[in-house]
Amino acid sequence: MSGNLVQQMSVASVAESIRREVGKVISGQESVIDFAIVAVLANGHVLLEGVPGVAKTLLVRTIARTFDLQYGRVQFTPDLMPSDLIGTQIFDQKAGDFRLKTGPVFVNVLLADEINRTPPKTQAALLEAMEERKVTIDGEGHPLPPPFIVFATQNPIDFEGTYPLPEAQQDRFLLKVIVDYPTSENEIAVLKRHHEGFKPQQLEEAGVQPVLNPDLLKELYAEIVKVTVEDKIFNYINEIVRATRESNDILIGASPRAGIALLNCCKAVAAIHGRDFATPDDVKHCALPVLRHRVILRPEAEVEGLEVDRVISSLVDAQVVPR
Repeated sequence: MSGNLVQQMSVASVAESIRREVGKVISGQESVIDFAIVAVLANGHVLLEGVPGVAKTLLVRTIARTFDLQYGRVQFTPDLMPSDLIGTQIFDQKAGDFRLKTGPVFVNVLLADEINRTPPKTQAALLEAMEERKVTIDGEGHPLPPPFIVFATQNPIDFEGTYPLPEAQQDRFLLKVIVDYPTSENEIAVLKRHHEGFKPQQLEEAGVQPVLNPDLLKELYAEIVKVTVEDKIFNYINEIVRATRESNDILIGASPRAGIALLNCCKAVAAIHGRDFATPDDVKHCALPVLRHRVILRPEAEVEGLEVDRVISSLVDAQVVPR
């Protein structure tokens, strides 16, 4: 696709082209795909939670390819050290001096696979990269290539030997997206695709093509910044976030950063739907993935069998929708 053609495309048409390319290798999961697109357009990180085998890795690799962004993957393990992630200084015998050997974090899209299986020290190194878009090696800061977006996966089962993510790090994720099992129809489509010879490791053979490049992505960022947000939308976002702090079922409510995340996401959602203004429906659409990892339920609520998604949905539904 030529640069001139992409420049003429809207955010909505780019998003539709990306959906079409991703659909060449992933059947269904429309909501997950859309939120992955929203995360890239909002320049934020994503926590993907789902059982093994539901195409989380394939999704991230494909998203990176369609946006024409450099992709890297790190399998997080209990023995992974910060230097294994960010890099280190090594002595070059020929030059007689130390030189920087960068780690796998120096990419545009990093897949942090099973992030909760690595110890806090390594999680902290990733936290700096996520928040500051840079890493510190031997006291010297090194900027990461923009954009820098982390897609971290987490298995909702088999917690033995894991290190739960601290709330401070979870709050750095723009979205927490649940990747569920596909529908029967989509799962049959997956079986047929593999029967016909599809290999997940070879996206090129599947015909997945880049839709744009990092320079043109900056232009999309500029378009999303221009999305109009009326005062009633600001108030609506604020009411939802504050409701999490006042709920009898929630021990720790969402921070102001959650409101900013909700604002950025609803602007991106508006843009990919072809609108230059945000609506209350955009806010409601983004509320669960933005808030579900930013609140902590009271022990009594958990004993009663309440789940975070159910509590947040009730709070959102209880707010007066602006007209």
